[in-house]
Amino acid sequence: MGMMKHPGKGCDGHCCLKIENLGVKIDGSEILHDVSLHLHCGEIVALIGPNGAGKSTMIKSILGQMEHSGAISFQPAGGRSRKFRIGYVPQSPNFDPGDPISVLDLFSLCTQKAPVCFRVGKSQRETVLSCLRNVHGEGLIDKKVGALSGGELQRVLLALALEPVPDILILDEPMSGVDVEGMQTLMTMLDEIRRNFDLSILMVTHDFSMLSRFVDRAVLLKETVLTQGTPEEVLASKEFRAAFQMGGGQET
Repeated sequence: MGMMKHPGKGCDGHCCLKIENLGVKIDGSEILHDVSLHLHCGEIVALIGPNGAGKSTMIKSILGQMEHSGAISFQPAGGRSRKFRIGYVPQSPNFDPGDPISVLDLFSLCTQKAPVCFRVGKSQRETVLSCLRNVHGEGLIDKKVGALSGGELQRVLLALALEPVPDILILDEPMSGVDVEGMQTLMTMLDEIRRNFDLSILMVTHDFSMLSRFVDRAVLLKETVLTQGTPEEVLASKEFRAAFQMGGGQET
């Protein structure tokens, strides 16, 4: 795991996504309040919290899908705030095993302007291979989407999220439906991606088993940020125990 480049509290002129005093109300109920968080380029951050803590609401706010108070902005290294590009990997969708759509077809559907009923040309195939190369997934290009394993599907979705390369990459429960070996492969790839592209990675997860090995910082959310720090610090904190009402186990 790489070391976090900058402390989590401020940007100090560095490349950074800034979330400041974020608040969300739905039908008069306060879902989030006073959420402030800085995500630095090259950093992997895990967003954790119990069910109903507001994690999905926070992600939707960053994606621009939810009205909110406060500010969300992106600051390039040494520059002024500007519009930023987000890559988003949703929870693994379900595909019918008998679905004839290939990975190449899926990429064409998502990225081509021309109708996908047209034959995919050689140049488009090369473009898709280049995208899959970012996640070491070139061998998946002709595989049927419905036949992909959980780890392979996550790899394909990740390749799609990196086209074009974003400023911040958001993954919603990337470990869902992935076996232990697949988890290790995925986290190793995320570590490689953040190094190669120097982007921020925000990962929502309920699986804490690999945080200490791969994640720079964990953020515990329950309507607001209760605590943040290294995974070891957060998982051992009184705030974590209270949020999950522990006497023992953890949410899985």
